[in-house]
Amino acid sequence: MAAEARKVARVMLLDPDDRILLLHGFEPADPATNWWFTPGGGLEGDESREAAALRELAEETGLTDVELGPVVWTRTCSFPFDGRRWDQDEWYFLARTARTTTHQRGLTELERRSVAGLRWWTSAELLTTRETVYPTRLAGLLRTLLDEGPPRVPLVLAPEIA
Repeated sequence: MAAEARKVARVMLLDPDDRILLLHGFEPADPATNWWFTPGGGLEGDESREAAALRELAEETGLTDVELGPVVWTRTCSFPFDGRRWDQDEWYFLARTARTTTHQRGLTELERRSVAGLRWWTSAELLTTRETVYPTRLAGLLRTLLDEGPPRVPLVLAPEIA
């Protein structure tokens, strides 16, 4: 299976109560294979990572009134999805919103076939969940981010290969 390389912008969106918004995804051919992940996606054309982060957030959540902050983490990952292999170079932006009402009317065709919904998670819920969450160390990373604030330079997370 040939890999499709992508530059990706992801958003660590926090609400006023420091809850993080995650999407619930699944493998289209096997809905029992599911996970939670941050909003975001691939850059289009010569789009900047910042522009991609805001566009993807609007498409996947309906939220446009957000304060986009710094890049807090980067990582590379490789995984099979929908019959293809994806090699991604991901940047994670910290963002804040006061609005927590969402909608998913802007999903792409593939997202409509692979996203079951979304929800706001507390740090405590992430620390105790047995569900799969990406990046895999998100609970601890979020707790550190909330306790210490954004790092001076983005943390480089360990690569994840599935």
